[in-house]
Amino acid sequence: MPRRYFARHPVTLARDLLGRIVFYRTGQGLIAGRIVETEAYTGETDPASHAYRGRTTRNAVMFGRAGYAYVYFSYGVHYCLNVTAGQSGVAGAVLLRAMEPLAGTATMRARGDHGPEARLLSGPGKIGRAFGLTLADNGRDFTRGPLGIAAGSPVDDRDVAISKRIGISRAVDLPYRFAVIASPSVSGPHPALARRRGRENPAASTGR
Repeated sequence: MPRRYFARHPVTLARDLLGRIVFYRTGQGLIAGRIVETEAYTGETDPASHAYRGRTTRNAVMFGRAGYAYVYFSYGVHYCLNVTAGQSGVAGAVLLRAMEPLAGTATMRARGDHGPEARLLSGPGKIGRAFGLTLADNGRDFTRGPLGIAAGSPVDDRDVAISKRIGISRAVDLPYRFAVIASPSVSGPHPALARRRGRENPAASTGR
């Protein structure tokens, strides 16, 4: 996907990333998954964002150009993958919460997950482990590979659930989580009951 695709409000990008393909060409072969769940973080206006208190060494990638990987180490256990969004100098990112595996499942299993195939990428930590991510991947350019995002197949609004973000303690009421309702790979709790049909994009309603 071109740079301009990512240079949009994080909420807009989070919704549109559903159905897109993340791929990583590694020494162990190609790993790929279809995005089925995302969360938007709007930077210094968002108390749940790593950028809320301003720029630091850790979150500097969020303040740069759109279309880069922001990878952070969570709870001393998991590496989580985000896509930077918006305009340079204004922090924003989309957390990739879940995907449906498309390629490299043998490698994913070799890295420690032996559950059902549909659940191999059913959470941010699982994505980080399955793709073999480390802090060395922080700042990778999604437009230049080997880590990239391809067009895939956009998801119709009727098939998308919008809900509150999970696993956070601040700004918990913002409807910035998006998921493909029918996907068995969505992390829990499933947001289908919070599905909003025909409502305007939250980015428009907040004026951001």
